[in-house]
Amino acid sequence: MTLGWLKPGAWLAALSHGHERRLFLGGFIVSLLAGYFLAALVLFPAPFFAETTAVPDLTGMSRSQAEEALQARGLVAGDPESAHHPTAPAGSIVWQDPPTGVVVPEGTSIQLSVSQGPQQIPVPDVANYTGELARLLIESAGLAPIVDSVQTPLPRGEVENTRPRAGTSLRPGDPVRILVSIGPATVVVPNLAGMTLEQARDTLETLGLVWGEFFPATSRTQAAGTIFRQQPPAGTLTAPGSRVTGWYVRENQ
Repeated sequence: MTLGWLKPGAWLAALSHGHERRLFLGGFIVSLLAGYFLAALVLFPAPFFAETTAVPDLTGMSRSQAEEALQARGLVAGDPESAHHPTAPAGSIVWQDPPTGVVVPEGTSIQLSVSQGPQQIPVPDVANYTGELARLLIESAGLAPIVDSVQTPLPRGEVENTRPRAGTSLRPGDPVRILVSIGPATVVVPNLAGMTLEQARDTLETLGLVWGEFFPATSRTQAAGTIFRQQPPAGTLTAPGSRVTGWYVRENQ
């Protein structure tokens, strides 16, 4: 039915009734929006009224320093995580989220990661391995092997121990000395005093010993070109393959 078919009084009543319906609907929508806004203010005030601040750079600080810096900006530190770091000292901040410079509301929790220092590597147990295998194992572990020869009852070429000992925690790249046996002592070091260099070399090789470095020096008691001192001394019991060094009288001294 259209308004044109209504009597004047009815037409005015219909208009009044429609106007009231629109006013009621508008009032309902306004009330709904006001209620939502009020609930937002009560339940979630931060997005509307909280001050904002830029996250400071915390890397390199200690945990306590970082917490003080955050507190000064109205921020809080979250529960920190721990992580190994190859260069950062233990206890220093190495990572943060949000990162430096991000603008956040005051009261925001900043996640921190605290360095535990470089990762520690235990020295592998290489006792009784061959020297070469021990070197490869220690190198593969991220440490720096240094091979030293020692006289022990073990067979020649077998590892007696390491310095520091197996299980010691070291930083990546730290040195580890591998003590490789030259075998049991079964050879008596001969007396080379008065021999020429050629005679001394032949004598050592005959006994299974190794000709080491011989240095020129001066002596008033020995003839030029002859040996007057040696290491280890004559009569020392040593293992086959041991190195013998010494000093000889230089020519035209």
